[in-house]
Amino acid sequence: MRMRLFLFLIVLLTSFSIKGQTDTISDGEEDYSMYENLNFVDEGAKRFCTPKVFDISPAKLISVGFDHQGAFDIDYGAWGNTDKSAIGPQTGKFNGASGMRIGANIPVIAKTNIVLQLGFNYLRTAYSGNGVTSNNPLDQQLREEGLRSTGINTTLFKPLNEQNFFIFQSSADLSGDYNFNQLIPLKYTRISAALIFGKKVNDRKMIGFGISRTYRVGELNYIPVMLFNWTAPNRKWGVEMLAPARANIRKTISPRNILLFGYELEGNSYRILSQNFSNDQGADIKNIELRRSELRFRATWETSLHQFLWMSFQLGYRYGYGFQLDQFSNNKEFFRGFFGDQVYYQENNLNGTWYAQVSLNLVSP
Repeated sequence: MRMRLFLFLIVLLTSFSIKGQTDTISDGEEDYSMYENLNFVDEGAKRFCTPKVFDISPAKLISVGFDHQGAFDIDYGAWGNTDKSAIGPQTGKFNGASGMRIGANIPVIAKTNIVLQLGFNYLRTAYSGNGVTSNNPLDQQLREEGLRSTGINTTLFKPLNEQNFFIFQSSADLSGDYNFNQLIPLKYTRISAALIFGKKVNDRKMIGFGISRTYRVGELNYIPVMLFNWTAPNRKWGVEMLAPARANIRKTISPRNILLFGYELEGNSYRILSQNFSNDQGADIKNIELRRSELRFRATWETSLHQFLWMSFQLGYRYGYGFQLDQFSNNKEFFRGFFGDQVYYQENNLNGTWYAQVSLNLVSP
């Protein structure tokens, strides 16, 4: 669930035709009686709300970017979460992490009564640095293979009338330490979804509530969500929020220069150790997934280079919300939620650091 909402604005146009009389009234005044039976051709047609508010930041149709994190440490817990483990607590030191980010969200249906888009995303994180803890399998895999996530997604915006609407989102992501010469099986694809019912109060405000099945916290969870898009009457400030996934305060400098201040919760569950390490450390390291989740506090400047071609610059602080290892019994996913007592296979701490991101984007009109 990485998640980018609301791509286009569709406005219903009305038209009518009038046939004038060739005769005129002798005193020069117009005879308004000739319009008594005139009707708009779309009178009685049902009207629908649109998926945008005034001045909302432009939706990205195609995005190509690069993400870089500064130096940081990872504090690894005991392997197998036991004092008897051959691999005890250790610290991995990294000079940084970086990688490409590619995304696409293409409208396939754009009507007044329904908007449907299909999307694709690819995220790569490569870890660099010396001081390898050679007997820690997770540390080895991060440095040698890094992490990848490849996914597809869809967003459906369905207006019910001029105010009410619902939004359905779903995504399927294949995440892990794989490379394109050795992919992990599709059965490890993780499915996320969200359903929101909302109201568009006016052209400056829309609000909605719903439920989400998500891996943004690293592992499977079901959480309530809130949508809130708002633009101030002076149209200089606004809010763009889909909490708890992300929220931004928007400052409109000009129609082609926007500042955003906020956060985003980013994460997924990554199939790890896919190369099947040997068991010479006294630990079973099969059926392992990394529950990775990051909370990113950031400032973003989005600016137009030419018409629909925009550039985005982002600078912020990356906080490691979760970086735990889980081992599956019988290779089956399980649900822990907020209150589950299942023990993690390895409890780790991803220390915070600064990060920067730049992207080139083709945006919607």
